[in-house]
Amino acid sequence: MNPAAVATTTTAGAPAGPAGTAAGHVTFLGAGPGDPGLLTLRAVEALALADVLVGDATVLDVVRTHARTDVGTAEPVTGGGALDSGTADPAAAAQLVMASARAGKRVVRAVSGDPGLDTSAAAEMLVCARAGIPFEVVPGVAAAVGVPAYAGVPLSGDVRFVDAATASDRCWSEVGESAATLVVSTTLQTVAAAAAELVAGGRKPDTRLTVTVAGTTTRQRTWTATLATIAAELKATKALPTPEGPIAAIAVVGEGTAQREHLSWFETKPLFGWRVLVPRTKEQAASLSDQLRSYGAVPHEVPTIAVEPPRTPQQMERAVKGLVTGRYEWIAFTSMNAVKAVREKFEEYGLDARAFAGIKVAAVGEQTAQALVEFGVKPDLVPSGEQSAAGLLEDWPPYDPVFDPIDRVFLPRADIATETLVAGLVELGWEVDDVTAYRTVRASPPPADTREAIKGGGFDAVLFTSSSTVRNLVGIAGKPHNVTVIACIGPATAKTAEEHGLRVDVMAPEPSVHALAQALADFGTARRTAAEEAGDPVTRPSERRPGARRRRV
Repeated sequence: MNPAAVATTTTAGAPAGPAGTAAGHVTFLGAGPGDPGLLTLRAVEALALADVLVGDATVLDVVRTHARTDVGTAEPVTGGGALDSGTADPAAAAQLVMASARAGKRVVRAVSGDPGLDTSAAAEMLVCARAGIPFEVVPGVAAAVGVPAYAGVPLSGDVRFVDAATASDRCWSEVGESAATLVVSTTLQTVAAAAAELVAGGRKPDTRLTVTVAGTTTRQRTWTATLATIAAELKATKALPTPEGPIAAIAVVGEGTAQREHLSWFETKPLFGWRVLVPRTKEQAASLSDQLRSYGAVPHEVPTIAVEPPRTPQQMERAVKGLVTGRYEWIAFTSMNAVKAVREKFEEYGLDARAFAGIKVAAVGEQTAQALVEFGVKPDLVPSGEQSAAGLLEDWPPYDPVFDPIDRVFLPRADIATETLVAGLVELGWEVDDVTAYRTVRASPPPADTREAIKGGGFDAVLFTSSSTVRNLVGIAGKPHNVTVIACIGPATAKTAEEHGLRVDVMAPEPSVHALAQALADFGTARRTAAEEAGDPVTRPSERRPGARRRRV
């Protein structure tokens, strides 16, 4: 792959080279063991400036969210059989890095863990130094340190680190005879052999150990056994054999592993590893998806509606002009899409947030309010209670001819919105210009693999935030499998779900998306507790046998 072909931009302000072109720069960046949240602040800064990212596919998945959308990427991968993914060929990586740097690009060479512990990265640094290419090193969290922390196994006292792939007989003998806690970088397929080496070196066969794969990610899994029983444990839990190649693992050997029962904080999150379908766009689902991730879930956004301009734009145009000419006392936003529609019309006319001067602004909820703040407008009214049209009416002041010089409200909204807000405002004495700002239409079907996962039980839960999300998801993708946990935002949405043949497991205590996510997390906690009390293994809903009936928790 030619890196010059994938990188199309240079960084403004880069120092000029001898030929008048921008001088290149290379950042050797540690991406950590897998959790993007473990990237350092300096790593995020470097990624934001990068023109080209070089690294294995799995590492690029961790870092690219912090890079520019137009960043070039290059994968110096030469075949499979690697630990978890393709392995970067050092010569190919160095060639990619040098070619981009000599073209004046800012290159981020991303490696798993810490670049200071990566022999290939060290060799590439030496190539840069000999060629006079400036570079820096941004350390990352090493897997041997980060993975035990996420597995709930503290490393304290005398700790020694062993790479099983390069350990000599003398090394195994020395660490086998010691009483130190050992952190062994190995693979799932060879961990039993490493355990046997330690026993042969002098460790007692009943010494405890933990083995963790996919550490710090929502695919993390940890086994607890002894040096003598780890092979049988992996076989009994069907961890081995595996159809794929070697799977990287971190084993911790020593009595400190006994504390995992009390310190396992990551794998015991209420929705750990759950694939949760969120029938909303990425923009709408951003804070909801973040909340789900905090519970250990893997959110998957699937838009069920698409937003289009109104068929007749004249009404919207007159209303926006009325904002400027002082026709309105209030403007009420009932969705982020309404904010977007007005903002786009403003930009069309060359207006900005200053056009709201002298007009009171209301937002139906926190997400809509945040969209206004990003537009440069601080709303005057956000419901103090329920974030809905009814909640907005609870706090809306009645029209007072003494204090309100104008009695008119501009209400930009969807073509299918209910009349609740309009009727309530009229009852409070206000005149309402009820304007269609945008139309909602059914979105295009999601990719085939997503549709199959929905119908085949590949998702653990789905969050329905309105009746329309139920109807549209079923219409574009089919009905969720009966093992999938169905969570609804309120009674009306639950009724629609039941009308479509779905069994509702979770209902939010109040009509907000965040209360819905919390309710799902509470369901997950109760489900885990019930399994542990019954002595059953803790599994995700999608891991149940196809056709198995779900129990209410």
